[in-house]
Amino acid sequence: MGTATATLSLCQWPTSSSSSSVRMHVRFSCRTPHLSPYTVDRTLCQINNSGVIACLRANSAEVAMEAAKAAIAGGISVLEIVVSTPGVFEVLQQLVKEHPTMALGVGTVLRIEDAKSAINAGAKFLMSPATVKDIMEMDYVQSGEILYIPGTMTPTEILSACDEGAKIVKIYPVSALGGFQYISALKKAFPHISMVASQGITIDSIGEYILRGASAVVLSDAIFDKDAIAQHDLDKIQKLAHSAALLGNKSVNR
Repeated sequence: MGTATATLSLCQWPTSSSSSSVRMHVRFSCRTPHLSPYTVDRTLCQINNSGVIACLRANSAEVAMEAAKAAIAGGISVLEIVVSTPGVFEVLQQLVKEHPTMALGVGTVLRIEDAKSAINAGAKFLMSPATVKDIMEMDYVQSGEILYIPGTMTPTEILSACDEGAKIVKIYPVSALGGFQYISALKKAFPHISMVASQGITIDSIGEYILRGASAVVLSDAIFDKDAIAQHDLDKIQKLAHSAALLGNKSVNR
């Protein structure tokens, strides 16, 4: 059974370390027998091992499907589709059918109705730009069947989300708050909290974010380049996805 190095730092895991530059590594396998492919632990494992969450926003279901397949062909293993994308749940359902072991989810989820539709379509995780209490309290989330990644900005919001049961939080909008330096500052105060950095991140900064303490980064335009989407340049999307996937893997395993 193969093993993979990943960063495991859940909100509930206490630690005495306060250094933002020290990343704690453990050896474990994503294929551990007691983990179902549909559990929160499995999804967290995939996020930690990837280091990159690709975020897709498109103006049609057809474009979304083509772009998603190009990114997956490039090596992306964790993908979220923004809920405002037309036909988002149908696209997700088809991708889940074709790639049942991937970590596929829906992003910018603000309404519990959309959360339920995403789960019914096969989403393994949900992500929001803020902490949505109704989603956090869903039975699927509380029972550990679906991973919910709430958006947080301040130390108070981060701590509150974890107190409510979040196992990982999204730091948003990270670039506007200081980029990887903000992640570094937060990790000094909260070394035990797992964080995903989101907004305005480029491929060449993946390594710095991971080094400063982020478990993963969300990449949107960096992979799904707006011009490439508009021109249906799937080769460019695949190449960008390949670069991001390689750098993400390298960063989490160094």
